[in-house]
Amino acid sequence: MKIDYPQVDLPLEVLAWTDVTEDILNIYKQSCQLRACIIAICTEGRMKASINLLDYEIHPNDLITLLPGTIIQFKEKTEKVRLCFAGFSATCVGRINLMKAIGNIYPKFIERPITPLAENISDYLKQYITLLSRVSCDESFDIDPELADISLQAILTSIRLIYREVPERNENSNRKKEICMSLIQLVTKHYKEERKAQFYADQLGISLQHLSTTVKQITGKSVLETIAYITIMDAKAKLKGTDMTIQEIAYSLNFPSASFFGKYFKRYVGMTPLEFRKG
Repeated sequence: MKIDYPQVDLPLEVLAWTDVTEDILNIYKQSCQLRACIIAICTEGRMKASINLLDYEIHPNDLITLLPGTIIQFKEKTEKVRLCFAGFSATCVGRINLMKAIGNIYPKFIERPITPLAENISDYLKQYITLLSRVSCDESFDIDPELADISLQAILTSIRLIYREVPERNENSNRKKEICMSLIQLVTKHYKEERKAQFYADQLGISLQHLSTTVKQITGKSVLETIAYITIMDAKAKLKGTDMTIQEIAYSLNFPSASFFGKYFKRYVGMTPLEFRKG
């Protein structure tokens, strides 16, 4: 049975706050799915959160990276909690190639949505978030879409460089998580050519049923939804960030026709590629 989580976006293309307290976090006490991209740093206290149905504990100076599609739920806190965060709306995210900005460390993002920062790196990011907060909260200043895109690219590049230094988790790895990480790596590499779940099961050397059950348990998504997530992310970036025709985009993603691409896009986004481009 598919669970339809409430979809959460931001009211502005860029929204940043330097003092997010538990009063605001209470909004996320019920599970919801983000349409926006949110980067946060814990500045005080400790709390527990569920990210894509896995439980994590958040500590001071922890970096929290929540990509679009993330299922999030904040749980109990052990003491007074404060966060600073920068969020970018689905519209802003749709204009850039998120996969290109993240690069080959995407599996680490999925495996470790929370990672500790050295104090000096934490301070640098907090200062950047403070600047974004001043701009986004200034009613007399409208953030141009180009500036919003550059800001998102800059912060994602910084985080990509941080995650590049994060070691792989080899010791005592959970086999189910290993399968999910391997799937994501394969999809990132082959999504333009292969969108059938059976292909990835064959590549991993396991049965399709085993792959489907494992991915659903760990991520809450089906194998096809995982493939579609990465495919649609690329499609959105091309629709908003390039002058390519819809037919050219369809062919670049190896769809047999613009019509087939349109049906695939609408199934997962809820609107046609043209409607998304004009929106």
